[in-house]
Amino acid sequence: MRIISYVEAGAPRLGVMTGDDTFAAVAELDPGLPNTLDALLTLPDGLRRLESKASGATGKHRLADATLGFLLQQSHGFWALALNFKTHIQETGLTTSDKYPQIFLRVPTSFVPPNAPLVAPPPEVARAFDYEGELGVIIGRSGRHIPVERALDHVAGYCAVNEGSVREFQRHNRQFGLGKNFEQSGSYGPWMMTADEFGDPAKHGLITRLNGIERQKAPLDDMLFSVAQVINYLSIGYTLQPGDVIAMGTSGALPPAADDKPGNDLAAQVREKPIPGSVHMRPGDTVEVEITGLGVLRNPIVADLPATYRAAPASTPAPA
Repeated sequence: MRIISYVEAGAPRLGVMTGDDTFAAVAELDPGLPNTLDALLTLPDGLRRLESKASGATGKHRLADATLGFLLQQSHGFWALALNFKTHIQETGLTTSDKYPQIFLRVPTSFVPPNAPLVAPPPEVARAFDYEGELGVIIGRSGRHIPVERALDHVAGYCAVNEGSVREFQRHNRQFGLGKNFEQSGSYGPWMMTADEFGDPAKHGLITRLNGIERQKAPLDDMLFSVAQVINYLSIGYTLQPGDVIAMGTSGALPPAADDKPGNDLAAQVREKPIPGSVHMRPGDTVEVEITGLGVLRNPIVADLPATYRAAPASTPAPA
């Protein structure tokens, strides 16, 4: 199954894709099922029940007419990996452990839904706003101390991720921190494809396009640590929860395109060694992350407001 989250009358709804451009509403298939993927994944038989109802269903709704929402309303934890593709390690010249994956966290406000705009920082704040196409792993079954050989049993499905990064701030400290969590800098979706349909992640590939030009293209078996190994590692210290997401890291850049303009590559003030072919996302661009066999996550890029002081209105004291 490919499960989408969409917005109807201001509320989240779930749908099951019945073709490339049609879907069936979960509420119409089974009114007793939840309206969010978060809640569905907490049901021990949620996916099986939905699959039985969706089998042979005809989609009454057009994907083009729907507004896609957050695939998960509030993921319990959104984990991400650094330096997990061998090509990315080679191009950066950075060192990493071959025993322990480099893992960090992203906050919910750093993401937007599929098709919604990613927000590029004002140029006076940062210029190196960069795509990172990645495979997203969505946990469907809780577990602690999960052995590698049973790790994939805990996966509900997969999605595409654009783990947008603000490089100047990422390099302010070793924790990456704020540079990986600018507001509305990343996205994931457009749906969750269940693990049984997606199959072995290592047999798929990753493609990232900026304005239609391929900027990343790599097989997923180029990962230093596999999905199963990362699940095993995380679960040593943390009980993985349904709705947790793991972004599996990004690949190296392709060589420069024939019509690339000088000055849009990763600048020397951001990296000591600029990476040929790796370019920034700019307002007016469109970025696409495709996982072969799964689908395409698409987002336009818009400009943030100028860097001026912004504060929420002060709260009004309640009457005495």
